[in-house]
Amino acid sequence: MNEEVLIAEADGILEVTINRPEQKNAMTRAAAEAMSAAWDRLDAEPSLRCAILTGAGGSFCSGMDLKGFLKGEFPVAGDRGFGALTTYTPRKPIIAAVDGYALAGGFELALVCDMVVASRGAKFGLPETKRGLVAGGGAAVFLPRLLPRPLAMEMLLTGDPLSAERAYELGLVNRLTDGPAIEGARDLARVIAANGPLAVAASKAVVRESWLWPLDQVNALQGPYIADIFTSEDAREGARAFAEKRKPEWKGV
Repeated sequence: MNEEVLIAEADGILEVTINRPEQKNAMTRAAAEAMSAAWDRLDAEPSLRCAILTGAGGSFCSGMDLKGFLKGEFPVAGDRGFGALTTYTPRKPIIAAVDGYALAGGFELALVCDMVVASRGAKFGLPETKRGLVAGGGAAVFLPRLLPRPLAMEMLLTGDPLSAERAYELGLVNRLTDGPAIEGARDLARVIAANGPLAVAASKAVVRESWLWPLDQVNALQGPYIADIFTSEDAREGARAFAEKRKPEWKGV
């Protein structure tokens, strides 16, 4: 196992921790490749229902490792982008648990996760322009779709950070925690992991893929994602469990 990324598993939840605390978890190519392997495992193992991405030592990720950049290294994994996530997503959900700083590529990692839980002291920012760089991991494209355009423009052009409280107010953060974000992320992950895995994966796919679907084609385009859900054994089990007032026993089929 690559020591720059730690992997743990409990209750159907895969925890992926960027483990470079002395460098504020700045991303390297080795870390990105280790994370890519973790996402493959997430989708390959039926017992895993969702994942949490976090950072060690009280910080999420400060962006790419600039020392590596100066040597010509980019912190990407194949065609999956920064942290093996900015141009790729697993079928199963990923929750970002953000403490400390989520900056530059680190903020882009949080943006491309499906949900974000942050401690109240966390900071989000895109300081690339302060360093003569551009937020090339997708923030310049995705952020204006998540925020009003002027606010996205301000973040990108000034490079100034956003507090966790403000990010929560703007809808970039799902939940705030007074303690470590990982605890809130685990609470959220356990709720998701208890639901039908096929339905969760299909719901994630539709939300992500439908962003630019024409309204008059929504039903036709989402059909391939959800058609098998309604005839699945899990759907029947969900209905039976509701009628019998018991917890469902999902089989993922």
